[in-house]
Amino acid sequence: MKPLGPIPPGFTAIDGELAIAGRKVSALVEEAGDTPLFVYSAALIRARVAQLRSALPRRVALHYAVKANPYRPVLELMAGLVDGFDIASGGELAMVRAAGIDPARVSFAGPGKRDAELEAAIAAGVTLNLESESEADRALGIAERLGVKPRLAIRVNPDFDLKGSGMKMGGGAKPFGIDAERVPALARRIIAAGADWRGFHIFAGSQALDAAAIADTQAQTLDLAARLAEQTGAALPHCNLGGGLGIPYFPGDVPVDLAAVGAMLGERLEQLPAVLEETAFCIELGRYLVGESGVYLCRIVDRKLSHGELYLITDGGLHHQLAASGNFGTVVRRNYPVAIASRFGAEVEEEANVVGCLCTPLDRLADKGGFPRAEVGDLVAVFCAGAYGASASPAAFLGQGPAREMLV
Repeated sequence: MKPLGPIPPGFTAIDGELAIAGRKVSALVEEAGDTPLFVYSAALIRARVAQLRSALPRRVALHYAVKANPYRPVLELMAGLVDGFDIASGGELAMVRAAGIDPARVSFAGPGKRDAELEAAIAAGVTLNLESESEADRALGIAERLGVKPRLAIRVNPDFDLKGSGMKMGGGAKPFGIDAERVPALARRIIAAGADWRGFHIFAGSQALDAAAIADTQAQTLDLAARLAEQTGAALPHCNLGGGLGIPYFPGDVPVDLAAVGAMLGERLEQLPAVLEETAFCIELGRYLVGESGVYLCRIVDRKLSHGELYLITDGGLHHQLAASGNFGTVVRRNYPVAIASRFGAEVEEEANVVGCLCTPLDRLADKGGFPRAEVGDLVAVFCAGAYGASASPAAFLGQGPAREMLV
């Protein structure tokens, strides 16, 4: 029997059934119309933001990375909770604008921005995090044609990465950002061109659980920002320190010591060089803000044995939960936190594989996990589903279509 990942705190049972925001999941499914269904808890999102506000230095603003979960009600909730939004496409720009978010609160990173995306962002007053010298040239040309002053920052490709991170965004050759040694010259050119100089975006990695590693990367980021600002010869108005804070998905994972991260960052900010004394700082988080707030619910449609192994076949699968299936960058597949929602908290009675409805052996939500006995019609819950689920999975695969979503 293989262990399952840790279920996040904040979830309870009512009459032996998983409850979210004080409501049984069966009632939520009935309200939504059917499964599969993503449910996001507004209370858990608010609590996570409050934890961050309490732990982080007051000087550090909080930005939401829209790519983690662009569901419109989530964006509308976030509008009143965070200081800024970070997008990675023209499509996400349209999403935040539809949610009523002021473009002045938005920054736009990502390689391969097309001219139409640059134009829409510049016209709206979004800050562009430039990923190359040629992108800078295109942005300046578009701004001149529009007759507007563009808000421009530089995404820096740092010489270091975030140790222990699940996804490394810096260190060595990368499609992201401009190599650090080339940044000062470009910054001076942007300033000379009359743009609204917005500073640096330095993102070294994501999904790390080691507080010391996160703090070390933040310290290196501050050192790099100071060095580049001095070489540029101009004040640094803003610096995005990136994110990096991960959430526990797998057996043995331990939550980030948020208090330690905040304390170490606070100490470092008290020792800033003169060139950064007036700089505004932010951290950019997506998964850490919403990941543990979400639950993916699917229904068991068949129960079968094959060569002595039990399979619980559901109407969900990797087309909605690619990461939980182990097919989203995981080298060795490990189990997410998964439970029989209809018998939440009941004793383990059997070993079962929870699989989806797709005709591929990759469609596996839990591998030889221990569960209470489950029957056809019971609901299965996959936790840590609030980020990179509905929008980062191949919903169109085999014509299955997207899952329902709701914020409660």
